[in-house]
Amino acid sequence: MNDVIVVASGKGGTGKSTVCVGLSVALVKQNKKVLLIDCDCGMRGIDLMLDVEKEILFDCSDVVCGNCKLADAIYPSRNLSELHIMAAPFDTDNEISPSVFKQMVDELKGGYDYVVIDSPAGLGSGFETAAAPADRALIVTNAEPTSIRGAVKIRTKLKNLGVFDIRLVINRFDRKQFEQNACYKDLDEVIDVIGVRLIALVPYDGRLSAMFQNGYAELNWSPAMTVFDCLARRICGVKVPLAYKV
Repeated sequence: MNDVIVVASGKGGTGKSTVCVGLSVALVKQNKKVLLIDCDCGMRGIDLMLDVEKEILFDCSDVVCGNCKLADAIYPSRNLSELHIMAAPFDTDNEISPSVFKQMVDELKGGYDYVVIDSPAGLGSGFETAAAPADRALIVTNAEPTSIRGAVKIRTKLKNLGVFDIRLVINRFDRKQFEQNACYKDLDEVIDVIGVRLIALVPYDGRLSAMFQNGYAELNWSPAMTVFDCLARRICGVKVPLAYKV
């Protein structure tokens, strides 16, 4: 089973971290044990979204520096016992090398059904670190030109790094706005431009963003969360149609 998933985007603001959390919560609902690793060094936010920021004493860089044991940097989420997180460093000077991060994840993954890695946006060294241990990748994009250009670059970089099992998540999709913008004929054109098979189409849902930003990720229900439930089942190999149609 491909159990280490890096979630990446070519530019900031696509809602990548929301996808990471939504997918992780949905996988737990599928009776899977999940480790969610925030690899966005200097910009961490997963701890806030899961309402555990006050519990975080150590992050992944503390393990590398010898400040704590590996197990000490892993924290349970507040409401889901099978969802654990590892926080990113606050300081970008503490960024971990790809080889060290891969070694860390390789040591951890045997204790989980899935490891989900929230990569920093873009193509920098932090992205290479996040992708180093990955078996597969999800590219998160919005259906607009600058985001799609970034997704194409991420796809190319992932393949150069040896990650070939790649799927596309189009996030925060507003059909009316998409049609008004008229940048693309339809969503099939968007998918063709990026060159990656679609695995989830997540509708724009302001309630979801608000609940995640207020630390209620494990407790919400919304149309978007229904899509994450479908995404989790597809990740687990269950053949189900898209929850939100192209």
